[in-house]
Amino acid sequence: MTSEPYTKITGLSHDGRGIAIVDGKTTFLHGALPGETVTYKLTKKHSRYNEGIALTILEPSNERTTPTCEHFHICGGCSMQHMEADAQVQHKEAILLEQLKHFGHVTPQTILPPISGNPWGYRRKARLGVRYVRKKERVLVGFREKFSNYLADIKNCPVLHPAIGTRITELAELIASLAQYEQIPQIEIAVSDSEVALVFRHMQTLPDTDLEKLRRFGQAHQFHIFLQPDSPESVYLLWPENKDIFLHYTLPRYQLNFQFHPLDFTQINSEINPLMIEQALKLLDLKKDDVVLDLFCGLGNFTLPIATLAKQVTGIEGAETMVQRAKQNALHNKITNAEFFAANLMQPSPQSAWMQKKYDKILLDPPRTGAKEIIEYFSQFSAKKIVYVSCNPATFARDAGELVLKHGYQLTAVGVINMFPHTSHVEAMGLFEKI
Repeated sequence: MTSEPYTKITGLSHDGRGIAIVDGKTTFLHGALPGETVTYKLTKKHSRYNEGIALTILEPSNERTTPTCEHFHICGGCSMQHMEADAQVQHKEAILLEQLKHFGHVTPQTILPPISGNPWGYRRKARLGVRYVRKKERVLVGFREKFSNYLADIKNCPVLHPAIGTRITELAELIASLAQYEQIPQIEIAVSDSEVALVFRHMQTLPDTDLEKLRRFGQAHQFHIFLQPDSPESVYLLWPENKDIFLHYTLPRYQLNFQFHPLDFTQINSEINPLMIEQALKLLDLKKDDVVLDLFCGLGNFTLPIATLAKQVTGIEGAETMVQRAKQNALHNKITNAEFFAANLMQPSPQSAWMQKKYDKILLDPPRTGAKEIIEYFSQFSAKKIVYVSCNPATFARDAGELVLKHGYQLTAVGVINMFPHTSHVEAMGLFEKI
C-alpha cells in the first residue's frame, strides 16, 4: 500500500485529533477522522501516549470535507475544517455527554437541539499576532501556526468577520509601512453591529507620520482605530476624533442596546448570542414575581434580558470595570430592577448581602475553570431552577456532579452551543431543577 507507516483511526479526541493504537500505545493524530486509514508521522513521544500528524488519507471518512480556508493546514486558528459542519456539532455533543458521564457521573433527561449558525465570518472578537520576519522580509499578521509559536503566513481568514478577514494582507502592509513596524506585537479586533474597532498594541511611542497613516487607514475603511501604549487602561481612541469610545450591539427581541469597550469581554458570535439568551430564558421559565441571581454577569448580556421578564435580578461579576459597564447599560436601557455587585466568585464571601438572600432562579456563565467554589453555597439560595452556560465541558461535568449529587438537583436538559465552528471549543447549556 505504502512504504510509510499507516494505521486505522478508531476515534476522535476532545480536541479534534484522530485516535489510533500504534504498537500498543494510544496515538493522537492531527488531521485524521474516525474510520479513516492514514499514513502518519510521529511528532512527540510520551510515556503513556504519542502525538503525530496524518500525512496521507488512504481511506477517507464520509465526514471528511475539503477545508474552505487555503491556510487551514498551517494556521492554528481552526482545527476541524476538514470535518463536515454537522459532524463537528455531533462530535461536540458526544464530547459533552461523555464528559458528563465520566467526570460528573450524571445523565441528562433530555438532549436539547444544538444551537448553530453560519460557520463562516462569525468571529467578531480576536487577538491577531503581528511580527516582522526577517527571513521573509515581511510583516505577518494572524494566528499562530499549528504546533509552533511562529505566526502563520496567511492572506485572509474566512472565520473572522469579513471586514477584517478579507483584509489581513492590507493590515500587514499597513504595519510594514510604519516607521515603528517592529514595535507592534498585536492587534485586538472587536466588531459590533455597525462598527469595527482595531486596537494596536505598541511598545514604543509612534511618530506623527505613523499616527497619520493609521488615521488614514481607519478613515478609508471606516474602522475605529485605538492605540494601546501600555496596560489595557492606557487604550485611547485615535480615530475618529471626538467620538464615543464605546461600540454597540442590540438584542431586538428585548429592545436592548449594549455599550462595550473594544477590550471588554463579549460573546464572539453575534448570530449565536441572541439564540443562546433566548434558550436560557426559556429554560428558566421566568415569571413576573421571580427574583433571579446572575453569576459571572459581565456587562449584563443575560442580566438585562432577564430584567425585562422578572421582578428583580442581581448580577455578580469579578471585574469592577465590567460591573460599572453593566450598571451603565442598565441605566442606558432604563432598567431599574437590576442591581450589580463586584465579587470574587472563586473566593465567595458568605457575609456579602447578596449571598444572604433567597433566589427563585439562578443563571451562571463562568470562565473555563467553572464555578465549583460558589456552587458550594447554592443550597442556601434555594433556587428552583438553575441554567448553567459553560465554555468547558470538563468543568461543567464536574459542577453538574456537585449540583446533582450534593445539592439535590437533577439535570433536566443539556445541549451544545456551536459558538466556535471549525474549532474543538465546546460551549454548552444545562438546566438543573430542584428535586
